[in-house]
Amino acid sequence: MISNLDPATQQFLNGLNEISDRMTDAQRRITTGLKISQVSDEPDSVSLLLEARANLSAATQKLANVSRVKTEVDTAENSLQVAVQLFDKVQTLSAQGSSDVLTAAGRADAAQELDSLLQQLVGLAGTSVEGRFIFAGDTDQQVPYIYTEGQATPVSAYLGSSSTRLVQHPNGTTFTVAKTAQEIFDSTDPATNVFTSVQQLITALRANDGTAIRTVNSGLAKVSEYLNSQLAFFGTTQNKVSNATNFGDTLVVQLKTQISNLEDADLTQAILDLNQAGTQQQAALQSRARIPRTTLFDYLG
Repeated sequence: MISNLDPATQQFLNGLNEISDRMTDAQRRITTGLKISQVSDEPDSVSLLLEARANLSAATQKLANVSRVKTEVDTAENSLQVAVQLFDKVQTLSAQGSSDVLTAAGRADAAQELDSLLQQLVGLAGTSVEGRFIFAGDTDQQVPYIYTEGQATPVSAYLGSSSTRLVQHPNGTTFTVAKTAQEIFDSTDPATNVFTSVQQLITALRANDGTAIRTVNSGLAKVSEYLNSQLAFFGTTQNKVSNATNFGDTLVVQLKTQISNLEDADLTQAILDLNQAGTQQQAALQSRARIPRTTLFDYLG
């Protein structure tokens, strides 16, 4: 489109429009608090902003996943602490039962107490969190073991499944957070099987078989060591969860800061820009008003 305005007037209007655009932009930044409202505001920063938002969403989700598993891991660690304490009592009763001075009646009483400890250990294997049996592997709606009092073998076979649960660390790596009751209490190695060792001890005590009692007793230290190693696994996992949480919290703060730096307006600067543009606009209009307006008629007559 061809303008009918003279070059000076056109230049003035162009400058006035530029000032008006700066005022509009400054007012937008003040009103919205944002430096970027649309792609055209900061084209070079938009891709960085979108990437930072995507990273924040992913980090927030990973952090939420880690937080959800914390209760489970803490509960598992607490249950294993109790299990270790119960097995200490098993070892104490076993040592007493190994003594030749203990009568058959005394050994029968010890067997009765051990039976109660075994039931408690089976109960710990069935620990649940939010309706999930945490030691039942991936089949977490199924109690891992059933105890049937009065049976020769009162502890059932393992009813759960293997555990494939992994949690993703906010740094992108993954780590294991669970073990099954079968791994913990019912090891495939008889020398480290908690349930089997306690049941064998009960049987030997009830039979008043000193030799069998001492044989079982000699192997309890290895079982105890194994059970403590299972406790150590959950202690280590607690540390991993804590480290992942701290890392995630820091990462989320960093990403939010990055987004803020890319997106948020500097309100002080925006106000200065608005005032400066307003001053320039006023000065331009006043300057334009002082320009002499002469026409052909001023030279006639």
